[in-house]
Amino acid sequence: MNYKRLLAISLILTYTILLNGQNINIIPKPKLISVKKGEFALNRKTIISFNDPQLKFLANYTSSTIRSLNNMELTVKKQSGTLPSISTINLILDGKANTGKEGYQLNVNTSSITIKGTTSQGVFYGVQSLLQLIPYSGDSKIQALEIKDEPRFGWRGLLLDVSRHFFTIEEVKRLIDQMVVYKFNLLHLHLTDDQGWRIEIKKLPELTKVGAWRVPRTGLWWDRQPPEEGEAATYGGFYTQEQLKDLVRYASDRYVNILPEIEAPGHGLAAIASYPYLSSSKNKFKVNPGSKFYTIDDNTFCAGKESTFEFLDIVLTEVADLFPFEYIHIGGDECYKGFWKKCEECQKRIKDNGLKDENELQSYFIKRLEKILQQKGKKLMGWDEILEGGLAPNATVMSWRGMDGGIAAAKASHHVVMSPNNYAYLDLYQGDPALEPPTYSLLRLNTVYSFEPVPAGIDSSFILGGQGNLWSESVPTFRHAEYMFWPRSFALAEVLWTPKEGKNWNDFINRTEKQLDRLSHADINYSSSFYDAIINPSKDENGNLKIRLETEIEGMEIYYTFDNTYPDHHSPKYKKGEILSIPKDADTFRVITYRGGKPSGRIITVPLSDLAKRLN
Repeated sequence: MNYKRLLAISLILTYTILLNGQNINIIPKPKLISVKKGEFALNRKTIISFNDPQLKFLANYTSSTIRSLNNMELTVKKQSGTLPSISTINLILDGKANTGKEGYQLNVNTSSITIKGTTSQGVFYGVQSLLQLIPYSGDSKIQALEIKDEPRFGWRGLLLDVSRHFFTIEEVKRLIDQMVVYKFNLLHLHLTDDQGWRIEIKKLPELTKVGAWRVPRTGLWWDRQPPEEGEAATYGGFYTQEQLKDLVRYASDRYVNILPEIEAPGHGLAAIASYPYLSSSKNKFKVNPGSKFYTIDDNTFCAGKESTFEFLDIVLTEVADLFPFEYIHIGGDECYKGFWKKCEECQKRIKDNGLKDENELQSYFIKRLEKILQQKGKKLMGWDEILEGGLAPNATVMSWRGMDGGIAAAKASHHVVMSPNNYAYLDLYQGDPALEPPTYSLLRLNTVYSFEPVPAGIDSSFILGGQGNLWSESVPTFRHAEYMFWPRSFALAEVLWTPKEGKNWNDFINRTEKQLDRLSHADINYSSSFYDAIINPSKDENGNLKIRLETEIEGMEIYYTFDNTYPDHHSPKYKKGEILSIPKDADTFRVITYRGGKPSGRIITVPLSDLAKRLN
């Protein structure tokens, strides 16, 4: 082992010990931190001062957040002359500060706290670190320390799908308030899809009169009954342009960009239900309530008619006026082309433009959209399917089907946002399916934490950053959205902010547990699934079911039963690496985790027949 690597490991271990010992539980972990002697005593006489008008909102934001944490009302003052030194929180905008655009310096001593940055955004993130250090109850003393920090990536995003289930503006604002604590700076709103059109387009009123509403249904997604003839469409909603302007202002005050997504050419059923001429089949369809329809109902915009592009030009003109962010996301994924094959106009478009097939027709479609967006001063972003048939000249790719699409785009010198489903899809199970609300596939907390956005051999300059996506087919309420976001978004925040070499799983878990206490205090929902046992079924060479157990957290004890009783610390204890054989005639397996001699995870009860099915 060379000297530099040994030194790095030593620094990480020392740093982790310091953080644990001093109860410094910031997420994401700062780049550099030095713990000092002493404490700053926060009290009702503490003053929040700022030196530049750009920081006035932030100073008031800091005051109101502290009030919500521990009911202290702190005075806010504009600095004049000498910097206050006694019981003050000083917010300093300093063009000569040794920080990047989003970086900051945070210094806590016994008499004052100073947060400094070259930009107000950097100072904002310094405030977020400070707020995580302030106790939400009891003794309001803050450990003396010095932090120098900046993000690894500029794109640190979360996606909220408001099409499959509608979330109010107030709920979206609540998400923004939650995500900025952990230094996310981008909210991707999935505004349109087959199940709902959520944005007012003034020149196309049917989009919200028809497309924003569907018949009410509950139950499992894709198992729902399609709309019945004459049934009223009463479930849904949309955002007015005034609401979205207000949301953009709200987000901007908190240094969050909003990325709007308008799906095309696929996932267009809500628009097609509103304006049937947009489809190749020209049939009338209903907004889908979560029933199976793919390849049956035509949800793909016709690529052969100019009226399709005229429609999208109108939509994107109004969207571009509402959202100042440089990108507009156009989807481009999961485009079923079967109706294009039967469409005379689409086939004529293929022939007239010398295209090989429907894949190249989709590429033609995306390139047309890029030209429309360029005319409006916007950049095009799409899911990695936009690579198929040839990538638009200046497109940016959001890679969701693993990393391959992002790798291909980066090798072709295109910018990439990494959002692979196997690391960043937050709608997946986060614990054993026997305990979790129904969804599909699995994404545990430790898997998210292991995400590395820059693949080996790829120029990191093309990787803008990464993003976690919460698709809402199985997320009908905002309360459940919180459950799916947290704590996996803690892990993603650290992946995208903290230097790769600064990550440490055990240290992260310690800080996560403290952050979950803060979420509880704020009445924010979250999952504790990472405490649960992990059941790994297998079969031996004779086809007999076997079980191996593990946990995400080190040092946990596992107890189990096969006899239909509830396990506790008196039940059989699992030995690490052991392979359990199934007793004759047993039909149910139960397991629980303990930590420090007390129950930690939930009891998981699984019929053995269900475990066997997991292997099929």
